[in-house]
Amino acid sequence: QVQLVESGGGLVQPGSPPRLSCAASGPSFSRNSTGWFRQAPGKEREFVAGISWIGGMMYGLDSVQGRFAISRGNAKNTVTLQMNNLQPEDAADYYCAAQDSEGVVTISGEYDYWGQGAQVAVTP
Repeated sequence: QVQLVESGGGLVQPGSPPRLSCAASGPSFSRNSTGWFRQAPGKEREFVAGISWIGGMMYGLDSVQGRFAISRGNAKNTVTLQMNNLQPEDAADYYCAAQDSEGVVTISGEYDYWGQGAQVAVTP
């Protein structure tokens, strides 16, 4: 099993650079790829970004290209989503997910493990 715990987020101002972190643990965590998804009220969950075990990155939304950056820590069990120039449309619950495969995929159903979610709310 793999446990994922997100941290960061909360109520932030437009234009601010919040950062979300995902800490993975468990005996089954080994060479897993990790992704970030988000879901706003009334909308479907969407793929934001993913990173392979060896560090290859993929971004799923044109709107976050150049603003969000995903990275993996040296110990490889922590994945960070740096969000720059936050916009009101970025407000959502953000979920960290991992799959038992090294490569990144964009389909939520392909992921095997999920965190509890971290809310990012943008002040008006």
